[in-house]
Amino acid sequence: MNNQYYIIDFDSTFVQVETLDVLCEVALATHTDKEKILAEVKQITNLGMEGKLSLSESLSKRIQLLHANKSHIAKVIEVISEKVSISFERNKKFIEPIAQQIYIVSGGFSEIIIPIVAEFGIAAKNVLANDFTYSANGDIIGFDTKNLLSQSKGKPQIIKSLKLVGDIFVIGDGYTDYEIKEAGAATKFYAFTENVKRQNVVEKADAILPSFDEFLFLHNLPRAQSYPKSRMNVLLLENIHPEAVRMFKQEGYNVESIKGALDEDELCEKIKNVSILGIRSKTNLTAKALENANKLISVGAFCIGTNQIDLKSCQKKGVAVFNAPYSNTRSVVELTIGSIIILSRFIIQKSNWMHDGKWDKSANGAHEVRGKKLGLVGYGNIGTQLSVLAEALGMEVFYYDVVEKLQLGNAKKCKTLHELLKVSDYISLHVDGRATNKNLFGEAEFAAMKDGVIFCNMSRGHVVEIEALVKYIKNGKVRGCAIDVFPYEPKTNNEEFLNELRGLDNVILTPHIGGSTEEAQFNIGQFVPGRILEYVNSGTSYGSVNFPPLQLPELTEAHRLMHVHENVPGILASINNILAKHNINILGQYLKTNESIGYVITDIAVDVRHDKNLVTDLKNIQGTIRHRMLY
Repeated sequence: MNNQYYIIDFDSTFVQVETLDVLCEVALATHTDKEKILAEVKQITNLGMEGKLSLSESLSKRIQLLHANKSHIAKVIEVISEKVSISFERNKKFIEPIAQQIYIVSGGFSEIIIPIVAEFGIAAKNVLANDFTYSANGDIIGFDTKNLLSQSKGKPQIIKSLKLVGDIFVIGDGYTDYEIKEAGAATKFYAFTENVKRQNVVEKADAILPSFDEFLFLHNLPRAQSYPKSRMNVLLLENIHPEAVRMFKQEGYNVESIKGALDEDELCEKIKNVSILGIRSKTNLTAKALENANKLISVGAFCIGTNQIDLKSCQKKGVAVFNAPYSNTRSVVELTIGSIIILSRFIIQKSNWMHDGKWDKSANGAHEVRGKKLGLVGYGNIGTQLSVLAEALGMEVFYYDVVEKLQLGNAKKCKTLHELLKVSDYISLHVDGRATNKNLFGEAEFAAMKDGVIFCNMSRGHVVEIEALVKYIKNGKVRGCAIDVFPYEPKTNNEEFLNELRGLDNVILTPHIGGSTEEAQFNIGQFVPGRILEYVNSGTSYGSVNFPPLQLPELTEAHRLMHVHENVPGILASINNILAKHNINILGQYLKTNESIGYVITDIAVDVRHDKNLVTDLKNIQGTIRHRMLY
């Protein structure tokens, strides 16, 4: 077999930045025209990378603008060492064993490059780059013009001078990197697009590398990821917070983000080839949609509820579902408290009158909330926190929940819903979206309430019969209400909201924004991807709403076999028999089951050499739903 050599560019490939751009930032830190000069330097850099400016001309023009000194180099190295491309940093320990076969070939400068790549085991003799020239007082005044890498077509010449025998693979983001292949000095050229994508370079490439993981995968080299994340698609719907997009992109996934919800037919089409799906409350993930989910591994509900997801169908496909049960709790509670106070004082009506020029300083019907009775229907995460804040306002709290819950503070449990309705001055709903809660509040429930009650629903739209609520608002029994959720909600901001509650006095209508604060959406945008990434990367299913909860140790120096199966006897024995047949010793094994499925994690040594039939044998175990292998 031929030897293999890897020619890797430095600027915008091995590291995320252009060396001279950083030197410019450091040297001009206090310069009055810093931004203007930086813009000029970056423009010249891009022209050079696109092949529109000769390399020597590009270097010369940029150095003239720098006003840099040798004393700046240490700071530049410090900055750039923190900007190593994510996929190279991730594979650091896998780069070291092949470091002798790696050459860093760059139009940049060896004084800066050598200390950074040395951390990856790449020797100084394998760094082929330019060198600065200095004045007597250390000012950078130019570069060694005799160096081939300061000249046009210099990279192909320097590679040919190495007289390497074997396959030569070039990885870079610039046109000068492609020129190595064009001149016949390399076997293949790979356009590296993790940091920057230059169309004229991509068009010339033998293949595109969204990350270094992709190159290692293509060449079957040891790597941090068993399967490149760049080959996995993430689909995020309903305007999910940019933090989630950032987290998935940082891991190397292909991410598509759509502002609105999708109906079933649209989702059936978009879900094809998607590995991770993120939705909020308006998109329904049905069994029909899941039939088209040929690559789906996990679903994230970027909200509290999961009733919009067919959890059983996900289970049958081995798809783990995660949600954010706590991340927006405080936001919903604050909206509820604010609505209660505003409704108690007729603030909306009085504000509208003021805008119309009407001055009404009357206290008629306006009340403090202190000393009043608040009835909470549902005493979960939101209900309990609302209970604490309401008591801090001096309210007397009652609650009803079908599940036994320990009360906080002085809250009092009601044995029945009607007991709570009869005693409460304010009623706030915080139940989940299960089907049995549909029309939980209808004619009978509103009739049982006290006269002049204030009613809030921040839970699920289908819980309340809107016609019954409208009737009791109009006859005065409900003197005010705040509704954040509705039986039907527009799929996008462009669709008109149609509802009988529109136009009624002392009625606050909000467009399902209970959890829509920057803080809550950021928290959700971090929490849900965190759980999904932990599951995909290590197999940990803790926090999943449909998988047995396994909290796993970090995967180190091992391959991890993940096996999801029907909860029937004998699966674990079958797995272990197959491992024994392949002479594989188990380093660790973990099993959890629920009423429907079992989840087995098996760690085996990284140096185990098993034949390709192992995965096939594990997948062929009767009752297997899904098998994955991580390393």
